[in-house]
Amino acid sequence: MDSITQAVLGAALQGTVLGRIQGRRALAYGAALGSVPDLDVIIRYADPVSQMTYHRGFSHSIFVLTGLALLLAWLVNWLGRTRWPDKGYTFTRLFLAFWLVLVTHPILDSFTVYGTQLFWPLQVTPLSWAAVFIIDPVYTVPLLIAVAYAAVRGVCAKALRGLSLALLFSTAYLGFGLAGRILVEQRLQAALDQQGIATREVRAVPIAFNSLVWRVLAKTPDGDYYEAISSVFDREPAEMLHLPRHLDAARALAGNPLHERLRWFTDDWLRYDEVGDALVVTDLRMGLPGSYTFRFAMAQRDPQGHWVAQTPTAWPRGGGLFNGQDMLLIWQRIFDQQPPLPLATWAARQDQPGLVRSHAKQGR
Repeated sequence: MDSITQAVLGAALQGTVLGRIQGRRALAYGAALGSVPDLDVIIRYADPVSQMTYHRGFSHSIFVLTGLALLLAWLVNWLGRTRWPDKGYTFTRLFLAFWLVLVTHPILDSFTVYGTQLFWPLQVTPLSWAAVFIIDPVYTVPLLIAVAYAAVRGVCAKALRGLSLALLFSTAYLGFGLAGRILVEQRLQAALDQQGIATREVRAVPIAFNSLVWRVLAKTPDGDYYEAISSVFDREPAEMLHLPRHLDAARALAGNPLHERLRWFTDDWLRYDEVGDALVVTDLRMGLPGSYTFRFAMAQRDPQGHWVAQTPTAWPRGGGLFNGQDMLLIWQRIFDQQPPLPLATWAARQDQPGLVRSHAKQGR
């Protein structure tokens, strides 16, 4: 999730476990330590596909972070015995605090849709439970208030109760998000079954800043997919849009290592579009129709009309993602199915000529 959320989660955890020993410093230490896994963003890769798929890799591994927690606990415990014998540090308590602060960072990231390599170096598909959006005030604000209170009043008994309650609430909210995801996936599956539409896979992802209204995607055996919008308050079937994935175009990238890595990272939720002389590959998991977050030009047509794989470049996402008007419609959609969201209109915004020309100029 976002950096502020990870910092306040780390502060709340270390404040709860070590606050009586370290006082307010526990909040600052926890905030800093909880941000450590995201230091991998300083690593620069040669192309945007690598940048995307190597993020949340080794630095988010529970194996690596457990080792780091052990090392830090041993170091602080040694310093405690030699320099601060009156503090009352114990190796077990230190390890528990550091391990919780470090490991909850990638676990929380796994509750978003991006993909977290929690078991690196094992090459399992990155975890993407998609229970919360990457920024969700309902999750973050209670933690922020509890940490702010402890920072102002000190880590007293009342502050510790506040930190504990905020942690319990935030954890329960993740469970609420998982339940909402399962609900809307089952609804769409039932609606598709009722219409006799065969599907291979259905998954839902929350839409901006809440866990009440969801995008639900469904793959079909013929290589197409459905985009649907569903709120937990819906009483009628969700609005749906049938779109192609253009899987035939993927043959041009057969055997390309970066394409295979992208398929692995996204669990093959990809779409392929021929836009002018470029073959554009889209991660369908994030964004909205006409405004997907991650898109890459991965092949170029040569003078003979053949596709030639190239070093990937970022492609414009299209449409204005979450502009004011769209956001208003999305928030209204939480409670009211009428009018339905204009999915077809949004989808038509993708790869408009102005965006294509803009990208072509940038590539020269």
